[in-house]
Amino acid sequence: MLHGQQTAPARENREVKASFIPPMLLERTTKLPESDGWRYELKWDGYRAIAYKTGGNVHLRSRNDNDCSIRYAGVTSALASLPDETVIDGEIVALDEHGKPSFNVLQNYGTARAPVLYYVFDVIMLSGKDLTREPLSARQEILAKILRKLREPVRAAGSLDAPLSVLIKSVKEQGLEGLVAKRLDSRYESGQRSGAWQKMRLNQGQELVIGGYTIGGRTFDALVFGYYECKELRFAAKTRNGFTPAVREELMRKFAGLETKDCPFTGLPEKRSGRWGQGLTAEKMQECRWLKPVLVGMFEFVEWTPDNHLRHSSFIALRTDKQDVVRE
Repeated sequence: MLHGQQTAPARENREVKASFIPPMLLERTTKLPESDGWRYELKWDGYRAIAYKTGGNVHLRSRNDNDCSIRYAGVTSALASLPDETVIDGEIVALDEHGKPSFNVLQNYGTARAPVLYYVFDVIMLSGKDLTREPLSARQEILAKILRKLREPVRAAGSLDAPLSVLIKSVKEQGLEGLVAKRLDSRYESGQRSGAWQKMRLNQGQELVIGGYTIGGRTFDALVFGYYECKELRFAAKTRNGFTPAVREELMRKFAGLETKDCPFTGLPEKRSGRWGQGLTAEKMQECRWLKPVLVGMFEFVEWTPDNHLRHSSFIALRTDKQDVVRE
């Protein structure tokens, strides 16, 4: 070596370990984009889940980083062939007796036998290599190779190859939840809702926040719930539909410790009950018991009324995997 010549710094060769990565989020829309630059998928009615393998061990985590590995042990076991230091993204889905995705069946998994699948739609890391900067189209090619080595109940979510109008009609006719559109050149934006991924609900159902209940019998008569608008909780409806005795008992256990004297809803009481009786007047509020607005439920309904209430609503199940709930 010549005098004064400096050696190049040694390149650091560290192995990147896989771990939980907050999933990329979808932007709600009432109209999906339609062009060759977008990929369409079904909107699955299940639990979003990140799976990763590190040090030879598989981990299955909810979108809020809660452990699902034991609860869905069949899925965890089927992921054993994942390459080490790899992270994938997908949805845990339960099928009803007709073979259709059912959140209600998934919510009650363990009390009744039902097929539970893990539909995988993205890969975030492969063998220690970060793939988040790769376009979605490239990540899909990589994912296809990974999934060939995995077994049931792990499946590829797959894309839908048909005109958007045809897909919308088909999803409505089959009573499925909705559609997702993803830009083919999109990077994986962990924890972000950039609009590169969009979702559209086609059948009437929505996640809403439970803020109270009305008194009735040993448990309750009706749930009182609403949606967030500009960080204020707005009353949407109350319903006594969709409850079995066991569900009522379970909800009352969830309510323990959440009771509060203060009504969590903005804009109450309302002056009149409205055309279909959905309004919550001061007189009706006397029958209510209030809760801290931390529980999220899935509700079905016929329609939103002009005064932003729900007609003919019905409770489906609690959503323990979601906290950021706004009106769609």
